[in-house]
Amino acid sequence: MTGLGLLPGLPPEAVAAVVAALRARGETVATAESLTGGLLTAALTSVAGSSAVVRGGLVVYATDLKATLAGVDADLLAERGPVDPDVAVALAEGARLRCAATYGVGLTGVAGPGPQDGKPVGTVYAALSGPDGTLLSSPVATGGREEVRSVAVRAALDLIARAVGTLSG
Repeated sequence: MTGLGLLPGLPPEAVAAVVAALRARGETVATAESLTGGLLTAALTSVAGSSAVVRGGLVVYATDLKATLAGVDADLLAERGPVDPDVAVALAEGARLRCAATYGVGLTGVAGPGPQDGKPVGTVYAALSGPDGTLLSSPVATGGREEVRSVAVRAALDLIARAVGTLSG
């Protein structure tokens, strides 16, 4: 049993398939996570052998750390706030560059208990930066904090799966 029981609706097989595909392709991944606080990295590293593909992760919960650690433009953060699709893209690019990975994933959003900067609870932005460009997902999550964070992790895993050819359904 993995630690994925913390994330409702996240099948361990999907995580294992992403890790296996990255490994088979000789590719790596790094993360810059805000609302998920490291849950994506924890999910990826719950798979045996993940050390061959997971380069690292940045937990940039505080807005200033998005700029100083992940390299998000401070003007973008000041203008739009930390919960924005372009911030998710910048987080993904920052993770990729700072950790020297094939793919970078950026996650930002609002898990609650209340809105942030006018963005409602359940707002999620997940981005993937890779050699073929950038992918963005913005699912709307309902429910409590755990559900919102689970939806964010699943969206990020789906982006990686799409890039490495393991996305199903």
